Amino acid sequence: MRNLIVPIACWCAIALASAAEPEAKTNIQNIRPSNPSQISSPARNASGERFEKSSDKKSGGKAPRMTEREKEEQAEAELQARIAEKLAAMKAQQAARIAAAAKAKKEAEARAKVLAMMPPPRANGTVWGYEGEIGPANWHKINSDWIKCNTGNRQSPIDIRDGMKVELEQIAFDYHPSAFNVQDNGHTVQVTMGGGNFITVGNRSYELVEFHFHRPSEERINGKGYEMVMHLVHKDGEGRYAVLALLLERGKPQAAIQTVWNNLPLEKGDVAAPSIVLDPNDLLPQRRDYYTFMGSMSTPPCTENVLWMVMKEPVQASPGQMALFSRLYPLNARPIQPTSGRMVKESM
Repeated sequence: MRNLIVPIACWCAIALASAAEPEAKTNIQNIRPSNPSQISSPARNASGERFEKSSDKKSGGKAPRMTEREKEEQAEAELQARIAEKLAAMKAQQAARIAAAAKAKKEAEARAKVLAMMPPPRANGTVWGYEGEIGPANWHKINSDWIKCNTGNRQSPIDIRDGMKVELEQIAFDYHPSAFNVQDNGHTVQVTMGGGNFITVGNRSYELVEFHFHRPSEERINGKGYEMVMHLVHKDGEGRYAVLALLLERGKPQAAIQTVWNNLPLEKGDVAAPSIVLDPNDLLPQRRDYYTFMGSMSTPPCTENVLWMVMKEPVQASPGQMALFSRLYPLNARPIQPTSGRMVKESM
């Protein structure tokens, strides 16, 4: 019986082994990786972090140390980098300053252009004289309405030269003894005449308004000046002016001038109104030849389009009469103005 049991057991074992072999092969295949690359994947530590094994046996797994030369080169490179960075920053700042300066200059130029286009502020002064800051060179700056004193091209007085000798018509005088008043106005002695005194020239009549004095004479004849001059100012009905200039030289006393001096007010600005009359004919010379040209008033506002007539023959006045005026006004004459090519005619 034993002999029968042993063979049966062996057969069963062989059968069981044969049946188990395919299952084992299947289990072995199931444990193989599906991706061959997983075979060479780096190992990980217990926490899942990667680490690599060093194959450098000489360094024992550590990075090689830098040499002194390499350290110096690295330090020099870092220094050069810092210098380049600093230079770039300085250039940027300089460019910014240049741009800001150019912008400021452009804005200043724009403001200057705007200001240049704007009209200057108007001056409205009234105080003028013959010297210093209020003298003739600055009259146009004192008051904007006096701009002709600087820009006019027919200004008076002038040096009368190269007159064209022609047969000028005689000036017709229609003067009469008239009431008058005298004022020292701060610039000269002025005599205002009553109405009814006229001159006629060029078919136009002008009424005598006032006359006044300048020292020295404002007009010159071929460069020659005189000690004083009287300006007789006339005006027509349309507002046009005609001025008759009487040159004064030393000689006999002049009766009409003495009448004016006798009635001078004691204070500047005051007006004396005598009860007597004054005859303008007493002021005129014997000869009536004259020079004529277009000019201006010789005091502010220097109005142009004024007809000027300068008598050739001077009028005499005594040294005492001239000395009295010189004590009041030693200098009240405007300088000679350019003729600017204007025509001057004179009696033959």
